[in-house]
Amino acid sequence: MGASLADAFPAAREVFEEVDDALGQKLSKLMREGPMEELTLTANAQPALMAHSIAAMRVLETEAGADISNAMFVAGHSLGEYSALCAARAISLGDTARLLRIRGEAMQAAVPVGKGAMAALIGVDLSAAQKAIDAAKGDGVCEIANDNAPGQVVISGDKARVEAVCAGAKEFGAKIAKLLPVSAPFHSSLMAPAAERMKEALADTKIVAPATTLVANVTAKDVANPASIRDLLVKQVTGRVRWTESVTHMTKEGCELFIEVGAGKVLSGLIKRINRDVETLNVGEPGDIEAFTKL
Repeated sequence: MGASLADAFPAAREVFEEVDDALGQKLSKLMREGPMEELTLTANAQPALMAHSIAAMRVLETEAGADISNAMFVAGHSLGEYSALCAARAISLGDTARLLRIRGEAMQAAVPVGKGAMAALIGVDLSAAQKAIDAAKGDGVCEIANDNAPGQVVISGDKARVEAVCAGAKEFGAKIAKLLPVSAPFHSSLMAPAAERMKEALADTKIVAPATTLVANVTAKDVANPASIRDLLVKQVTGRVRWTESVTHMTKEGCELFIEVGAGKVLSGLIKRINRDVETLNVGEPGDIEAFTKL
């Protein structure tokens, strides 16, 4: 993960080295060599995904002349919001790595392993998903965590309640209802202890106005004020990721090209489901840099 970028570009290597120093851990070695079981622990996965994104962004800046201030907006999905803010120079790389380590540890500690769960409901809209939640029997929390794209809603909460919702979801139009391989019920009210921990951590972190406007997960609206960004990052821990609304907002403001920077192409796929008329480009490997230069 990120190895090809580091091998090809000094700017990428510098990012991974800075993240290693900030965490006091050879995260870059773990990203390169594994083991996968350790890398996918949320306390490692969150800063690792961010490091890959920022490494790719730094390469775009140094090799292709990219300037984040030329973008209309930045946005990120869940932990990606931290990557977006780091790319927009609102939070330093070292602070971003440390915040994501704290975030991952706090989210994992908020709910005992096995008590919480998340599930994807495929083929339903928000209204149908909420009806499925309301109809499910049993105690415990179950809430909409992510509105990812039309026909893709993620729910989160107590495992027994989430399983009950999945069992009855087809009655409300779901084609598929499946538990996700995650370690905690992210973006639900069960994450309240983690939100408190992040409130403390963010209070001690310097945040400045981003070089371009952020579209926040929990509001799907523009934000540039540092105090507001800090508050929204706390709310994001328990709040819904309004990705469909966020992308729709950006397209209504005139965005026609979305560049996904970092590992994978998941967000590009979601964006095309939200609006087929926009273009997407992924930049996560050395070969992607040339495609960017041809824009």
